Amino acid sequence: MVLDSINKPNDIKKVDPGDYGQLSQEIRDFLVNKISITGGHLGSNLGVVELTMALHLVADLPKDKIIWDVGHQSYTHKLLTGRKDGFDTLRKYGGMSGFPKRKESECDVFDTGHSSTSVSAGLGYVKARDLNGEDYGVYAVIGDGAITGGMAFEAFNNASRLKTNYVIILNDNEMSIAENVGGIARYLRKIRTAESYKNFKIDLENYLNKIPKVGEHVVDTLKKYKSGIKQLVVPGMFFEDMGITYLGPVDGHDIDAMVRMLKEARKIPKCVIVHVYTTKGKGYMPAERHPARFHGTEPFDIDTGLPVRNRRKANYTDIFSTVMTKLGSRDEKVVAITAAMPDGTGLKRFSRMYPDRFFDVGIAEQHAVTFAAGLAAGGLKPIVAVYSSFLQRAYDQILHDVSIQNLHVVFCIDRAGLVGSDGETHQGIFDLSYLSMIPNMTIMAPKNKWELSDMIKFAVKYDGPIAIRYPRGEAYDGLEEYRAAIEYSKAEVIHDEEDIVLLAVGSMVKTAEDVRAILKNKGYSCSLINVRFVKPFDEKLVLKLDRRHKLIVTMEENVYVGGFGQQIREYADINDVNAELLNIALPDEFIEHGNVDILKKETGIDTDSIVNRITETIGQGSLIGRVSKRADERTS
Repeated sequence: MVLDSINKPNDIKKVDPGDYGQLSQEIRDFLVNKISITGGHLGSNLGVVELTMALHLVADLPKDKIIWDVGHQSYTHKLLTGRKDGFDTLRKYGGMSGFPKRKESECDVFDTGHSSTSVSAGLGYVKARDLNGEDYGVYAVIGDGAITGGMAFEAFNNASRLKTNYVIILNDNEMSIAENVGGIARYLRKIRTAESYKNFKIDLENYLNKIPKVGEHVVDTLKKYKSGIKQLVVPGMFFEDMGITYLGPVDGHDIDAMVRMLKEARKIPKCVIVHVYTTKGKGYMPAERHPARFHGTEPFDIDTGLPVRNRRKANYTDIFSTVMTKLGSRDEKVVAITAAMPDGTGLKRFSRMYPDRFFDVGIAEQHAVTFAAGLAAGGLKPIVAVYSSFLQRAYDQILHDVSIQNLHVVFCIDRAGLVGSDGETHQGIFDLSYLSMIPNMTIMAPKNKWELSDMIKFAVKYDGPIAIRYPRGEAYDGLEEYRAAIEYSKAEVIHDEEDIVLLAVGSMVKTAEDVRAILKNKGYSCSLINVRFVKPFDEKLVLKLDRRHKLIVTMEENVYVGGFGQQIREYADINDVNAELLNIALPDEFIEHGNVDILKKETGIDTDSIVNRITETIGQGSLIGRVSKRADERTS
């Protein structure tokens, strides 16, 4: 196999050009086989095989710098830099990341995970190179979906002033996660189909070069004015108008054409954008037919493309989807907004049923939030469906445009808590912290699927900024018998006893049930409270619990700093709460990729770890006589 000859950076340069086609096929076969077992991002990686090969043929790694926007399409890059063996542990705890990681290889020069960052990061490298008097190439690879993010255009604006080389590869496959939307997508489609310009240029050059003596001179002169020719034939020429040299479009699956284009781009002493068109899922028919489904896939059967494991229960996204379609029929003021993720957030059904009230704004979370603020100010009831880690990108808009005006915008925050295989950039473990500090903001978290439904309905009727955070994965269907009506800022008492009380937030209620059962078996009396409202929390209940309990345990799937537990501790200090406090939360650090159950154990928020911490706390200091002694009496 040709792929076996690639064991370190630049080995691809030793491959015979006649074997490039064989190598690209072997890479595709390798990726399909490995990802069918581990899961991962398949469609985007199959689409950039030849593009990546061309980059590695032109660049000198690790001297030259390649920055992958988002980074989920970097699997071929990892293969070509000698990390083939790492694919057996792809996205597993302690294994190879599904994104570029500087700590993983010197050929990964910038950690990515969210979109629209590569052009800015690359520009930083360019300026650092020039200021340090160094000489290396910088290549930023960004998708056509990612350039809908405003940050990319801020970077283009700055890069247009460069008088030194910087190559930006625009990977245009007409997709982000879902099909691209908006004016930028329409503009690129025009360029992609502008064969009249490309054919005109080639035919004209060939004809003029045949004219003796003057032909070459005329061609050189025309090249100096090619921007003017483009303006006549291709509408807009947006990038050229900004001052960025535009090359393309070029077939991203034609390695020879790509290599020629990249070599030409590297010679130009300014910012250059190379427009490459590719097919997402290229070479594997199920991924070509269903690119959104194979953007990020679970393990699947190679022959059929179907998931290996059939989902047994509805997940929280499914519950949200069902509730939204019902709300759409009951209230014509309800509108829904997503940032390029109608499938991932569960809004696909709503978009089909109520297309006039559904808005996909592209990968532009900042715009999504301020757009929602305008909709609310105009008298509608906007629901912004977004992943927790992506909502971080719109923090200023939540604070400045929504909360200062106290506008009724509902944030339905999916993937809150540990999400697993995507790692640090996607863990939704900061939302309670960054939302809790914003005045006027209300934050809720459901214990199970029925409570999510009730909370969404409550939020729509509420008047003001309000957020509901819920985890990835199967929706908890326990505690169905506990469904007290939701009252603003009020917690729900599930088990009312004494000695120990567990204050559990959202997804941690299920864990708290398990913890309580173990403690009961050990002879401890234990209450369980479903917090429901993280902000404002039930202050009166906390004071009431203090009178009857010796140990208050807060439980949340969020970092401790700024989270629910820290709020309770501050409140307890101010109000002279006598009970001992134990905060169960995630550590103040970025948590790597891996199975969620493993991550919970490693971070100390799994059932066994919590029970151990509680019993250790009881065994220390003054609690020994107040709680353990009672437990001994009960078991004797």
